[in-house]
Amino acid sequence: MFIKVAQLFLSLTILVTLHEFGHFWFAKRFKCRVDKFYLFFDFLFPFSGVLNFAIFKKKIGDTEYGLGWFPFGGYVQIAGMVDEQMDKTIIDKEPEPWELRSKPAWQRLLVMMGGILMNLIVGVLIFWLALFTWGKETLPINNLKHGLMVDSTAYNMGLRNGDYITSLDMQTVRSINRIPVEIIMNGVSTIEGVHANGEKFSLPVNNNDRSLMLKRIRKSNFIAPRFKFKIDSVDKSTYAANADIKKDDRIIAINEVPIVFFDEYKAEVLKHTKDYVNITILRGKDTVYTKCKVAEDGSIGIYKSETEKLKTNQQNFGFFEALVQGTKDGMELILMQAKQFVVFFTVKDAHQQVGGFYSMVQQMSPEWDWQHFWMFTGFLSLALAFMNFLPIPMLDGGYIMFILWEMVTGKKVSDKVIYYANNVGLIIVLALMIYANTDFLRLK
Repeated sequence: MFIKVAQLFLSLTILVTLHEFGHFWFAKRFKCRVDKFYLFFDFLFPFSGVLNFAIFKKKIGDTEYGLGWFPFGGYVQIAGMVDEQMDKTIIDKEPEPWELRSKPAWQRLLVMMGGILMNLIVGVLIFWLALFTWGKETLPINNLKHGLMVDSTAYNMGLRNGDYITSLDMQTVRSINRIPVEIIMNGVSTIEGVHANGEKFSLPVNNNDRSLMLKRIRKSNFIAPRFKFKIDSVDKSTYAANADIKKDDRIIAINEVPIVFFDEYKAEVLKHTKDYVNITILRGKDTVYTKCKVAEDGSIGIYKSETEKLKTNQQNFGFFEALVQGTKDGMELILMQAKQFVVFFTVKDAHQQVGGFYSMVQQMSPEWDWQHFWMFTGFLSLALAFMNFLPIPMLDGGYIMFILWEMVTGKKVSDKVIYYANNVGLIIVLALMIYANTDFLRLK
């Protein structure tokens, strides 16, 4: 868990620093005075007058650079801007030449867009270099030896273990990783494929199906490759250890029901929770019989590994090819962020899947994996760009909304209106953050 938290902390630290530098860079270009540039807050956010102190600070020119004690985000304090510190005194004064509010609308727009532009550039840059370094790995449906393994939601929709999904709304499936995303985000209405017996199928999908998929997506895979398995390791504190089950054993029957694939094993033990099962094991060339109790959650305490390695397709990119693909992937991710809002308002209970720091930690690798780290950081950078562009007062998008109104109508929104709008925006943002970070209660 520590490694997961450390990776997320480093990712957010990098992205917040670069986001704030985007604002800082444009402000300096347009000769705005920048009073502070802080990583983390030197006060108890969002209460600017509470516990004001910094771990480190140094003033260079007009700007105080520092490291705050409250490890959440960071900020740039630009003179003449109603920001996180909610300084009401500036709205009663005339703008000074060095203040942001005295600058032309197009300059103020670029200052406020600076953080978003930086996140966009960083996200695409990370994707570009990651694709150039590691390439892209996909698992085509044709490379599945035994078809797919499906969860209860997929089963209730009509899919079966051993199925091959060939197309979604008549569009060919090129990678199984994309199937749940396409169904949920792109509103797929029909799943086409072939059952294990060779019979073709065409299954309808509705918003209720999408809702059920979202509810279970963090608990089980909607689909996954079907595979033969063996015991990779045994938890010494569980029933399996007491039943003399060992590494590299292959379970071939449970209560005399033949077992070949992992989904068959899982289905059979779930029928006998809190009871004993008779297990037949192939250990080398020997057949071993044992008895084991099944826990309430359907587990016995084994960790599995596949006996057959799936053949994935590795796509490598040249330097400029990676730039094109990285840009394409980045723009697709931004589009997916926008589609999430459609899902929230059209799919029942979709809002319950909104996650915060707990969900982000769960997405990190349990071991320090630089490829996963940078791909996640690239994704998060683009997600932050999108979220900051939302027209909510106090976010960058809120300021941008006021400036665009001024540029279209020729009428500048008063500092007083912006100040009170930011107060409302602060409440909205805090409410959203609190809700998102109760994910550890909602998504168990």
